[in-house]
Amino acid sequence: MFVTLVLPLLTGLVAVEPLPNLEVTVDNTKITKSCRVVIPKDMVLVDADDNGVIQVVEDGVKVEFAPGSVLRGSKAGAPYNEFTGTGIRIEKHKDVTITGAVIEGFKVGIHASNADGLTVERADVRSNYRMQLRSSPQAEDGADWLWPHKNDQNEWARNYGAAVYVEDSSRVTLRGNRVRESQNGLALDRVNGSKVYDNDASFLSGWGLAMWRSSENIISRNAVDFCVRGYSHGVYNRGQDSAGMLVFEQCSNNTFIENSATHGGDGFFGFAGHEALGENPAPSADFGHKNRGCNGNIFVRNDFSYAPAHGLELTFSFDNWIIDNRFVENAICGIWGGYSQRMNVRNNEFTGNGLPRSWEGGAINSEHAVACVYAGNTFSKNSTAIGLWWDNDEGLLKTPWGKANNTGCDENMVVTNSFAADAIALRLNDAGTVTLYGNSPEGGFRIESKGKTTINNVPTAPNLAALPTIAEPIGETRPVGARSELRGRQNIIMGEWGPWDHESPMFRVGGRSGDGIDLQVFGNVKNLKAEVVPAYSGQPVGHIVASLGSGPVDGSKSVLVRATRAGVAPYAVKITGEGIDRTVRGTIIQADWKATFFSWADQADPREDLAGWRKLATSERAVTVDLKSLSELPYGHGGPKDQPAMQAMRDRLPGADKFGMIARTTLDLPKGKWKFSTLSDDGVRVTANGRNIIENWSWHAPTPDSGVFEQAAAGPVEIVVEHFEIDGFATLSLAIEPAE
Repeated sequence: MFVTLVLPLLTGLVAVEPLPNLEVTVDNTKITKSCRVVIPKDMVLVDADDNGVIQVVEDGVKVEFAPGSVLRGSKAGAPYNEFTGTGIRIEKHKDVTITGAVIEGFKVGIHASNADGLTVERADVRSNYRMQLRSSPQAEDGADWLWPHKNDQNEWARNYGAAVYVEDSSRVTLRGNRVRESQNGLALDRVNGSKVYDNDASFLSGWGLAMWRSSENIISRNAVDFCVRGYSHGVYNRGQDSAGMLVFEQCSNNTFIENSATHGGDGFFGFAGHEALGENPAPSADFGHKNRGCNGNIFVRNDFSYAPAHGLELTFSFDNWIIDNRFVENAICGIWGGYSQRMNVRNNEFTGNGLPRSWEGGAINSEHAVACVYAGNTFSKNSTAIGLWWDNDEGLLKTPWGKANNTGCDENMVVTNSFAADAIALRLNDAGTVTLYGNSPEGGFRIESKGKTTINNVPTAPNLAALPTIAEPIGETRPVGARSELRGRQNIIMGEWGPWDHESPMFRVGGRSGDGIDLQVFGNVKNLKAEVVPAYSGQPVGHIVASLGSGPVDGSKSVLVRATRAGVAPYAVKITGEGIDRTVRGTIIQADWKATFFSWADQADPREDLAGWRKLATSERAVTVDLKSLSELPYGHGGPKDQPAMQAMRDRLPGADKFGMIARTTLDLPKGKWKFSTLSDDGVRVTANGRNIIENWSWHAPTPDSGVFEQAAAGPVEIVVEHFEIDGFATLSLAIEPAE
């Protein structure tokens, strides 16, 4: 009986009726029955009323896109951050299937609400909404940080967009979909009992998969790599709350198995949520904060590596299992488990996590951890293998969550792990009782223990909880390791719209290079050309030159734009090639600067004693350097002694933190209004002929400032730039251009 039923299916004897064609040419096209969508070539369909160009309005409808049909919401060439509207809308209809949709140019590709039984498969959602990033290769801009902490009013979709956004639904299947050139991939809002597998939402500037109040789901064999922002290799590593997977506000009992979430701001970013902590009003008077969190989730055989921040961050949560995953070369740490309780970290690989000199760096860091188990893991070359501590987080301890739950650090176990060449094996600070058994140190086993910590070495193996029952992975792809040629954070290369996908052409302004500017083109662009064109009507171009050279990575090119004479030189360069057509405008300042550098550690604080601080520039320990440009001083976490242009005086220059600079030059400026712009961390002051043009004399993150100087008649202008750094990241740049 079984054979006779199956054979007709295998031999193609069962006829499948083709779906009828439906040509879509107008907004608000309602679909009431299963069909094949046909859209004329190059047609643009704007969602004028923000309720979906295509609207599925019946249960059980199957919608299939005909080959070559593209649902396009914006004209070609429109900026990503101006995209609006929704491509396909499904509301209060169940068992709908969307197959093979190709969608671009919208804020949200597919939006489904109250759509139990929804299936979205083999969709290609590309070139949709994304923010224009303000961070540069030289410095982070704080305006790029995301805010995922609210979504009860669909803030994620409204503020940041998504390829597929599903809310208030169960039995949903998202499989085999692909997302590129967008900010966010797949978003689940109050979606339960669903399956997400075989999707590739990579090279995005926000989140590959985002979940809000969603539980009992299986997330299997998805690629959510390079979902990142806020990173410049060797300069800064912030991540800015981007993530391969973002899971917020009481998402519990989900299984994440065999996913690749590498090179994300975080690989996985989980947070119990503001409601769970009691920082938002509870929905009812009897809402209990005890044991609230993202609880009982299982992570198995995933790759959470090469993150600018954390491989996996999961905080204020209970009873999570992290088993047989890969955590390699995450910049801050492999796992950040703040306020985690009864977390089991078993049989994982941790290699090379944590930047040097980072107190929070390492393989596993867990403040206020209670009854957690770290067993059977392999640690190698981490700045710290396991860090456990208690500190007085006064604000958090006073929250309803803090009052309802144990917020100590105690009863943790470190059992049968292998340690090799970690700078510190265990860093314990007010960590209560820590039980050790059967660990295998190689090449040293350094323990730093402070405060109220008791290390309990036991002679017999403690009883550990049995591993949970793990669902079988679903899906046909094998994303873990599929992008092995891109291993390492150096392959995170950010542009103005997001990370480079290592395939498509991408352009960015690389930064200043001596007395010129470096424009960079990635992607093995054929027939690449750079042509100097007038920056304004009637401008001669003979004193601006542009030359092609090798770029920062294999297959990339640099266009170095230089001025051939001193002064302030506006420029425009047209860069063309296969997939690239860009005209870049700016100003080059070529001047002879006398820059004096000095340390003010334990001496005059420039914010309190300006005269004393300035006097340090005349001391015997101050060093004066000839520079051709102040267009870029990308100190990063270093100081003047670390700058390539100053290596001849390296031994005499100050290092990182508490250094100052006073630089002077004289420029011939034509008559007119001139805009001075700086990017500084920390304080900066710019004067022109003794007049203050810019002043932000404070301790601050990288911050842009500008001011206008009016030159009454052509002639020399004396410019003085003062800059101080307190600690941490540092940068300074100065630009001068005609004011509009």
